[in-house]
Amino acid sequence: MPKRKYTAEFKSRIIIAILQGDKEFNVICSENNLNPNMVRKWKQDFLQNAHLVFDAAPEQKIAQRKESDLKKKNDQMLKTIGQLTLERDFLQDCFRQVGEPIPEIPEFNSKG
Repeated sequence: MPKRKYTAEFKSRIIIAILQGDKEFNVICSENNLNPNMVRKWKQDFLQNAHLVFDAAPEQKIAQRKESDLKKKNDQMLKTIGQLTLERDFLQDCFRQVGEPIPEIPEFNSKG
């Protein structure tokens, strides 16, 4: 039988239920068909890492801010690319209308 994987959310709910003490540890394990040793390990990990809930908040805000800044930069670059494409197409149409050859645009080598 393949090993079942449990989500972090599920594990947290189980451990919180145990810590609240409304039901016995063994009752919670049996109701959810869980190995008690595995749940003890989850509880140990949960308690050892509880401080991360408070430590992670500033780091999470910084990461969210960076992600937002990158999204804004990406949106601006896409807008610029769109504008440049429109300008190129306009200029190419102008060259075609007057019968001039369209000048070659050199390729940029991004590899240096």
